[in-house]
Amino acid sequence: MNDRNEIMDDKKYNKLIVALSVIIPIAVAILFGVRIPNVEPLSYLPPIYATINGLTAVILVIAFFAIKNKNIVLHENLMTTAIWCSAVFLILYVAYHMTSDSTKFGGEGVIKYIYYFILLTHILLSIIVIPFVLITYVRAITNNFEKHKKIARITFPIWLYVAVTGVIVYIMILPYYVK
Repeated sequence: MNDRNEIMDDKKYNKLIVALSVIIPIAVAILFGVRIPNVEPLSYLPPIYATINGLTAVILVIAFFAIKNKNIVLHENLMTTAIWCSAVFLILYVAYHMTSDSTKFGGEGVIKYIYYFILLTHILLSIIVIPFVLITYVRAITNNFEKHKKIARITFPIWLYVAVTGVIVYIMILPYYVK
């Protein structure tokens, strides 16, 4: 495929990437504030979506080694699975917050600042990573592998950080969940 065709293939996805990169964070922010009345809180979800975050991190690392070992099919399958895991995480996360009050972190001193630093960077990077994941994926499915590799070098560490810090935030706040 020549450069012109690759650019055309990429461009047909640009509007969708931009739309999803804007719509997803806005929808999450709006839904985060919505409470479904007269519904039993889905208090069992946090360990499930934390596990999905952990699984995503493991999948990303295995996919990294798969591509380093030139196992392209395994890499493709793992990356598709990582995207689906992230989507399922997001659905469960929103469902939990639509039925349950947010848990307040009760730690004090230095640990409080560490927690909020991790939480803040996790939230900000989880928003920032959306277009990176989508662009990286589009460049792969359009066979634009040189550009795919370039952006994947940025996407991978951010996505991995978001997945790992999601688990860390869960573990740090676990003692403060209302039983």
